[in-house]
Amino acid sequence: MSVVSRSAGRSATAAVAYRAAAKIEDLRTGDLHDYTKKQGVEAVIPFLPVVAEAGENLPPHLERLRHLESLWQDAEAAERRSNSRVARELLVPLPHELTREQRRELVEHIAGDIAARYGVAGTACIHLPDAKGDQRNHHAHILFTTRRVDLATGQLAEKTRELDDRKTGPQEVEALVAMAEQRINAALESAQLERRVDFRSLKDRHAEAVASGDQVKAAQLDYMPQTHEGPQVTAIRR
Repeated sequence: MSVVSRSAGRSATAAVAYRAAAKIEDLRTGDLHDYTKKQGVEAVIPFLPVVAEAGENLPPHLERLRHLESLWQDAEAAERRSNSRVARELLVPLPHELTREQRRELVEHIAGDIAARYGVAGTACIHLPDAKGDQRNHHAHILFTTRRVDLATGQLAEKTRELDDRKTGPQEVEALVAMAEQRINAALESAQLERRVDFRSLKDRHAEAVASGDQVKAAQLDYMPQTHEGPQVTAIRR
């Protein structure tokens, strides 16, 4: 979980253009973010806190928020401060054993859960493994607004303060991680695959195994966790 903040020199338009391999002009700054040559984007999925019934269309003021540029221009325009948080992003690993269609359905479920929980709109981008990296590294970047959608007007209104609060923020992140874990495991079960994911720390999982007397599992979990080096270190290594 991360935030896109102006204080870090970032913008929602640039972030989503890069994730979606799209071209978006930022009307606030005049910058043109063109990443249309970027490879490896498997799907770009818009989502809203309301879903049209089969055969029905959303009202025009909501339908426009399904368009990449319209939504993220609105997200930038809704914020006035130089240090505003303009978007949030949940990075979700996707099991490589799933098919393309199963991965898309999984991401749609997770994005739908986020929209329903906070009343926000967003864009989910499914990325393929990098050509030079681990070929199991399917993942999704789920970007969503920092404000709730007013369904009556289509405007971005109230801030999602529960995600900013020092007390409730960490609790909300834990809830999102638990939700993603449940959705991923449900997708694996539906695909009749035996593997399951557990997003808890090695320390917590090891302690649980020891407490339950499962020495075999405790031994399997008795190793040092890996360090996430990030894209810059990975690029240097390559």
